[in-house]
Amino acid sequence: MSKRITIMIDDDLDKMLRLQQAKQITQYQTSYSYSKVVNETLRKVLK
Repeated sequence: MSKRITIMIDDDLDKMLRLQQAKQITQYQTSYSYSKVVNETLRKVLK
C-alpha cells in the first residue's frame, strides 16, 4: 500500500533522480513516474 508523504530533497539529488527518470522513459518508451524512480532507488540502497 502506498502512502502520500511530503519530503524535502536537495537539488543535486532531485537532478539525479530526474535524469534517471528520463533514462527510464526513453528506455521503455512510456511514462515513468518520479515516485517510481524514488521507490526503486530507495529499495536498491536499503537492501
